[in-house]
Amino acid sequence: MTSIEAMGFSKPDTLDGLRQLIGQHSEHLTPRMRDAARYACEHPNEVAFSPLATVAERAKIAPAAFIRMAKALGYDGYTDLQRLFREPLQHARKPIQPTFNERIRHYGGEQTLDNPDDPAEVLRAFSRANIVSLEHLQADADNLPLMQAIDLIQNARMVHVVGLRRSFAVAAYLSYALNRVGQPAVQITGMGGAITEQASTASAHDMLIAISFPPYAADTLQVCEQVRLRGVKRLSITNALMSPIAKGADVVLEVQDAELKGFRSLTSAMCLAQTLAMGLAFSKRERRKKAARTSVFTPAPDLQDIDC
Repeated sequence: MTSIEAMGFSKPDTLDGLRQLIGQHSEHLTPRMRDAARYACEHPNEVAFSPLATVAERAKIAPAAFIRMAKALGYDGYTDLQRLFREPLQHARKPIQPTFNERIRHYGGEQTLDNPDDPAEVLRAFSRANIVSLEHLQADADNLPLMQAIDLIQNARMVHVVGLRRSFAVAAYLSYALNRVGQPAVQITGMGGAITEQASTASAHDMLIAISFPPYAADTLQVCEQVRLRGVKRLSITNALMSPIAKGADVVLEVQDAELKGFRSLTSAMCLAQTLAMGLAFSKRERRKKAARTSVFTPAPDLQDIDC
């Protein structure tokens, strides 16, 4: 396996640079290396402060895959890669080291859940983890290609939105909100097993918004491939640049939500969906205001009536 560094790419010296490199050139990694890279990007605090054996056990990936992944990315080994994850956290408050199986994962680390039988504690813990996820989304706002995403939506004849399983709620809200702000949109639900037929209505003048998080829904991946062959532009909302639905997408919006075992919060993903709908509403209003200056027949819309 030729290292990415040997192919002419510089070894990243920041986590953001590492995520970008992995997202753009993950095809140069073996499948197990990609699994290791994806886990590292999704659990930076764990990689920074836990021994390799612990990380490998939690990820259910062989330690050798992490070592080979690090070397393929141009690092001397796993320890060299670990320094990259550890550096931005050196001056931060020392993270809580989990001692129970019940852990809430969120961007930047984890927190223990001492009494999972107490729903009030679960609520408090999940709320704290959601706050961290939202704070990260807020801090990363300037790095997200939001304007590109809004332009892509605004220039589409029809927006098709697909998000299945636990992403279904985000897709349902986003398709509703887009219609409310005047952008024709339809949700691909797969109801009655007709997901292929629903996706077949998308044309090159349309676009697809695909929403998926681990474990990625197979039908969502199928729809992405189906519309790609038809020349449909695609916006992906997912957890990582190396997510399978991010590959080949015109725009990728990366969002991290808190997770407890099989339960993933949708707080940050829903916030992002609201941002797209509101951003589109303001963009359309500005366009109509400009048109109104040259025509008395084009009033600017009242956003108070949108009810999103």
